[in-house]
Amino acid sequence: MSGHSKWANIKNKKEKTDNQRGKIFTKIGREIAIAVKEGGSDPANNSKLRDVIAKAKANNMPNDNITRSIKKAAGEMGNVNYEEITYEGYGPNGIAIIVDVVTDNRNRTAAEMRHLFDKSGGSMGNTGCVSWMLDRKGLLVIERDPAIDEDELMMVALDAGAEDFVPLDDVFEVYTAVPDFSAVRESLEAAGYSFLTAELSRIPQNTVEANDPELVDKMERLLERFEDNDDVQEIFHNALMPEED
Repeated sequence: MSGHSKWANIKNKKEKTDNQRGKIFTKIGREIAIAVKEGGSDPANNSKLRDVIAKAKANNMPNDNITRSIKKAAGEMGNVNYEEITYEGYGPNGIAIIVDVVTDNRNRTAAEMRHLFDKSGGSMGNTGCVSWMLDRKGLLVIERDPAIDEDELMMVALDAGAEDFVPLDDVFEVYTAVPDFSAVRESLEAAGYSFLTAELSRIPQNTVEANDPELVDKMERLLERFEDNDDVQEIFHNALMPEED
């Protein structure tokens, strides 16, 4: 796992979307709505909601916005029926693509996703067609700081149940199994650490190098089209883009 860093890709995505912060908050608000619907509006009794709140904070969503989103979700649970759906397929050159969406209209979204795959020179596939190439993992990213003792951070993470700890030049990556994500995140929070990223991710087992300028351009346009869709929450792929090196 340590052979491929996800952080560079996430960092680039965040830099691109800084001017679309409202859109990011809207997407996180939908995740909050689903978490509240499934487990109630009290974070103390809803681990999924706690995880979404951590993701919101990592994306610099103000506490007031988070609180309003929870209250709104609690009041609208009977009016809006959001569901989480994952679409899989292939991009240009057979690159594996996974798109996580939150939608209130499954038929509309399915048609839109198929259109976006086709428009980008790829094709939408059946469930499971590429998910086996990308492992579902919890990912916590902590910024390097002179005050952070690397060995101490590693021990806290591993003792809490982390699967892997990867020190990089500018950050530390902590990977967890999905069932252990909440416990590891909360242990690190309790120890005083904050996160640049706190989310469930999909880590490619092997990557496809995208060095050809035409392929890079196609992939960038594909990702932008998906990101511009209001229902899309996250996009994962196994292409190693030049800016990810």
